[in-house]
Amino acid sequence: MSSEAIDADRFLALVAAAQDRDIGLTSIQAGLLVAAELGIASDSRTFARMLAIAHALVLRDLSGLAERGDMLEIVKRDPRTMRVHYKLAVL
Repeated sequence: MSSEAIDADRFLALVAAAQDRDIGLTSIQAGLLVAAELGIASDSRTFARMLAIAHALVLRDLSGLAERGDMLEIVKRDPRTMRVHYKLAVL
């Protein structure tokens, strides 16, 4: 098994664990949190590109997380590209 496959398996396991801890998280939301925690992605476009999913879907779930206010916060928005930079919320 390649290291990329192992990394993907680890990522998916962490996403599943995040969803187990909070059943209200969608898969994308849990993925955003894990990506931020691991330092893999800190903006919506990078996350969407890495997982080959529509940027609009990422933006929707990112907004939902930001509205909760307890897990993630928006750092910067680029109106031209629609890219949203985010980080884990400080508790």
